[in-house]
Amino acid sequence: MQPEAAMTRPLVMADVAARAGVSHQTVSRVVNGHHSVAPDTRERVQQAIAELGYRPNLAARALVTGSTRTIGLVTVKINQYGPAQTMLGLESAARRAGYSVSISILDEATATAMREAVDRFVAQSVDAVVALSTYDDAAEALRSLEAPVPLVAVQVGGGEDRPAVGVDQETGARLATRHLLALGHRTVHHVAGPADSQEARARVEGWRSELEAAGAPVPDPLQGNWTPSSGHAAGKELAARMRAGEHVTAVFLANDQMALGCLAALHDEGLSVPGDVSLVGFDDLPEAPYFTPPLTTVRQDFAELGRRGVQLVLARLRGEDLHPDAVPAELILRSSTARPPDALPSGARVWPDQPHAC
Repeated sequence: MQPEAAMTRPLVMADVAARAGVSHQTVSRVVNGHHSVAPDTRERVQQAIAELGYRPNLAARALVTGSTRTIGLVTVKINQYGPAQTMLGLESAARRAGYSVSISILDEATATAMREAVDRFVAQSVDAVVALSTYDDAAEALRSLEAPVPLVAVQVGGGEDRPAVGVDQETGARLATRHLLALGHRTVHHVAGPADSQEARARVEGWRSELEAAGAPVPDPLQGNWTPSSGHAAGKELAARMRAGEHVTAVFLANDQMALGCLAALHDEGLSVPGDVSLVGFDDLPEAPYFTPPLTTVRQDFAELGRRGVQLVLARLRGEDLHPDAVPAELILRSSTARPPDALPSGARVWPDQPHAC
């Protein structure tokens, strides 16, 4: 019978040290993620931990180290793909760094709700708090908050006194617009996200800046709210404008879910993508390659965003003044974009419910 099977008392670090043939202090360094342990020694200790089934006493460790190795994450409006994936990226990066994540999901990002969430985390003795949101009310709440632990912003502006990290939304939008212009489209229409979203406004700015730099007309953007239904309504509106004679051959939508709705609406109107209209989305949903047609889109690297967010947290815990670069966005080319359709001799478009010219 193995000795540990007969133990009636809880396992302690001394048991691990005896099994691994190292000191108690070495086991403590391994458990607490210190780097000053030789790789072979670390492996031996980790093997002993696994064999014994040892679990650190977190409360005792917190008393000794002054750290719970826990990060509090406050987020709002998690029902959209981008924020949900960012949250997963942060949790994964924190776990790899030896931290657990405690999550508070707010219904509204008011200053009061944000302050209460931070206060709860402080009462739980978290080491730091990460605020994840893209909306103006969250940014305003962060500006009014003072916390006794490092407070880091992800995907929302941090300001000089609030460290932040995010994806380069503006450049991503410029890449989408530039791609469509390079195909020969005279201009690019845009379906924007909510007006109170910093991400949505950055994408509008990137789209507008690229059109202006190319000397292309800048159409008024259509307003969406991230949902497929709002993209569908935008697609219906664009089709009506085309019937009225407006030149619409390329559309950049602020997220893939709206692009999906727009695809359905254009199909309902008897229009071909990309034969009549080219579409580009943003986010690169897992389903985007399986749309009909597969969607050209801008990919956000949420895993890298999570890594940089946790890197920023750890730097603040060490007292370092780190300002990470924005995470680059990447254009993913698929089949929803093509050169614009050749104009008919009359300059008019033939619609499915109209007779073809003889």
